[in-house]
Amino acid sequence: MSLKTLLTKFTKEPPLGWAQLSHKKVRLLVALIAIAFADIMIFTMLGFKMAFYDGFSNLHKQLRGDLFLVSNRAESLLDSQTFSRRHLHQASAINGVASANPLYFSFGDWVNPWENKIYSVAVIAFDPARPVIDLPEVNQGLEQIKLPNTVLFDSLSQSKLGSVPESLNQGKTITTEISGRRIKVGGIFTLGSSIFIDGHIITSDWNYLRLFGSDSIDNLKVGVLTLQPGADLATVKRNVQTYLPNDIEVMTHQEFIKFEEDYWAEHPGGIIFDFGVVMGFATGVVIVYEVLHSDVNDHLAEYATLKAMGYSDRNLLGVVFQEAIILAVLGFIPGFIGSIGIYALLGSLIRIPIAIRPDVALRVFSLTVSMCIAAGAIAMRKLQSADPADVF
Repeated sequence: MSLKTLLTKFTKEPPLGWAQLSHKKVRLLVALIAIAFADIMIFTMLGFKMAFYDGFSNLHKQLRGDLFLVSNRAESLLDSQTFSRRHLHQASAINGVASANPLYFSFGDWVNPWENKIYSVAVIAFDPARPVIDLPEVNQGLEQIKLPNTVLFDSLSQSKLGSVPESLNQGKTITTEISGRRIKVGGIFTLGSSIFIDGHIITSDWNYLRLFGSDSIDNLKVGVLTLQPGADLATVKRNVQTYLPNDIEVMTHQEFIKFEEDYWAEHPGGIIFDFGVVMGFATGVVIVYEVLHSDVNDHLAEYATLKAMGYSDRNLLGVVFQEAIILAVLGFIPGFIGSIGIYALLGSLIRIPIAIRPDVALRVFSLTVSMCIAAGAIAMRKLQSADPADVF
């Protein structure tokens, strides 16, 4: 059946549920606005949650490698647990491993060049001859970070670190200090900040050594292994885990990302966002229940007449559920559109790119339908009291 045929049939013989809802247009409009508001609330909480997770796992997603080594005492990339560089050399000798490269990560004191205020930034470092970060801007800036005391600056860092990207785009030279050492900004890249990280800089392993001392180069946060073509990932992972000491954890790329996200999922911030989703859902249930309850109450005599004509409670429940689904679909549309604007605003404020992913949109739509059906099921109790004798 074509869409035109369906629309013609809908116009001539609209479903009973739509006829009931559209009878009072103001109440229908208020209901749709309320559902859209509940959807925006749920989208916003999920957006905050995505920003929360993505901010901490974004670097993990940009790494170029097949297996990753971390200390088994580490709970997150942000904690202070490291492991000896010699274990990376041991891993490089295992059959199937093509290269084993270090990734250094620490926090340094960044001086805003304009205000001379000090803020903490995440310092990421690696050997420029063997890059481990798969970002075009970083690859283009490898020659820059080979220079002494030169770094790349994250364009999505918090604005309090200074207008570095804008100044560089104007051709200005930016020099400042990190942890008491004079440095020059040689270029920018785009990664994104997070709730606990105001910004990132990237530099070479030798510049990292200059910033943090000779011991820093021998202690790694992450080891990045690239496998030889045709090597079996599971087999090499098992061999590396067996060969290295027990204090080293070996992970695939997806496991490494999940390792970070699982840690923050148990953080109070993640729980708060989940609670916000629950509150948005509960708000939607209450609102839709009030609409459907009022509608059932207003048409109780008509429902009683239908029961007198032979309609069962199950048939009438279908009408209420029909109304619930119509409200869910029509309310979701403005909620989705409004959330696109909210996400754009959030992204500009917190300097973390946020986009509505298809899985998130599907989840919110499913929650919207569920809350409307739940409200319809509750309102059905009033419908069951419709007695044919009430007609007379």
